Amino acid sequence: MTISQGISSRAQRHSACSLARRIFAPCFGDRLSSTFQMSKGRLMSIACVEEMKKRPGFTVPVVGALVCVLAPFTLHAADDERESAGKRRPDHVVRSTPENVTWGDFPSDRPPVVVVRSGEIVQIDTLSHAGATQGATSGAAPGNEANHPVAYLAQFGVKPRQVLRDVINFWLSGPTRPRTGRGGHILTGPVYIDGAEPGDMLEVQVLNLKTRVPYGINNAGPTSGVLGANYAGAVGPFYSGALGDDYPGRLSIAPPVIPPFGPVGNRNLIWTGEARGREVAFFSRDITVPLGPFMGIMAVSPENPVPGQPGVTVAGVQGSTPPGVFGGNMDVKDLKAGSTLYLPVFQPGALFYTGDPHSAQGDGEVSGTAIEHSLTGTFRFILHKGKTISGPRAEDRTHYIMMGIDLDLDRAMRIAVQEVVNFLVNDKGLEPGYAYSLASIAVDFHVGEAVDQTQIVTGKIPKAIFSEASGPGARR
Repeated sequence: MTISQGISSRAQRHSACSLARRIFAPCFGDRLSSTFQMSKGRLMSIACVEEMKKRPGFTVPVVGALVCVLAPFTLHAADDERESAGKRRPDHVVRSTPENVTWGDFPSDRPPVVVVRSGEIVQIDTLSHAGATQGATSGAAPGNEANHPVAYLAQFGVKPRQVLRDVINFWLSGPTRPRTGRGGHILTGPVYIDGAEPGDMLEVQVLNLKTRVPYGINNAGPTSGVLGANYAGAVGPFYSGALGDDYPGRLSIAPPVIPPFGPVGNRNLIWTGEARGREVAFFSRDITVPLGPFMGIMAVSPENPVPGQPGVTVAGVQGSTPPGVFGGNMDVKDLKAGSTLYLPVFQPGALFYTGDPHSAQGDGEVSGTAIEHSLTGTFRFILHKGKTISGPRAEDRTHYIMMGIDLDLDRAMRIAVQEVVNFLVNDKGLEPGYAYSLASIAVDFHVGEAVDQTQIVTGKIPKAIFSEASGPGARR
């Protein structure tokens, strides 16, 4: 029986809270209120429990009272602890030098850039492909000078000193890098987690993310994103009978007309900085967009890429474009600092890669790109032995986040709903019917990304709904 089930009514909870305060008061007196506002209060709370054990009336309702009184503090303490970890000196630092990055895949035979133990913190530099990969397969070959990152970015007004040396070095290394079957992203890794084996689960806590340069690039060309001619939604109709015919008000499936813009091929370089105390993107003179940095790609090396699978044209090479059960190019903007990603492990050491850094993006990433922006991330890796999951899932301070991934957006939605139901049944103890009901009345579903071959729908379960005692739908 859970604590919340043991305290079956609001009146009992109120009475137990009062009892707990009477017991705690002799321990700390006026310090009681501050116990729940300071991270040091966790030690005080433990002392309270020890004191309670010595007193009459130490029963389940009193334990419930402890939870009642400490619950707000517990949430804040967890947040404080993560914030403190984000500021702590990392155990390891990985730079985005040519030897530490790969171009467009997640190889399992690549030497690790660092070996870490469960619980350690790693700071990782990443590079945006925007401004770093144009003409990189030719590198410094004669006639390719205009594609050099300094020359290319100068067309947008970027000064030479604002171009990362790592970007230049990557571009120069381009001719030595294999390209067949690979995507366009620059990925830092792999990070080898000591003791990780297939069948385990890797927890990746995103502690901090910061921009490395004051600009990023968004591509919004007529052939890209959901308005591109090759997008699945442009090929139709999908329905038979009357639904297969055009009707008044239906969106035309004719290719859209997006005239060229910007100094270079429909690419929009966007400057970033601080305005009114917050980090923003200066989209135009009268439009600013709040920054929300996140890694578009966080992945483990997949099990055994086979041609015919999404993103696989060469045996053993998983291209970085489509996300999958290994994570990858998820482009889920919720994976900001303070979030946690969970991934299944398929290879010894897990082999974690990250890249495709973004500073701002809307759900869907509809033009095909976000603000592609080099970032430095700080992560804590925690290994869970033997805890197998079917694919990526995440959480932040307010929500559990389930994901449905499929080539078809409708199927991705269906998978996301099933993942939500499975979570509510397996982790929250609901019966399947009640879980499905709760998914319909309390869970928001979003198109995480719709432009990377396989598409993602996220199901966001609010944590706040679990604050009260379980109702009749719970298994007992």
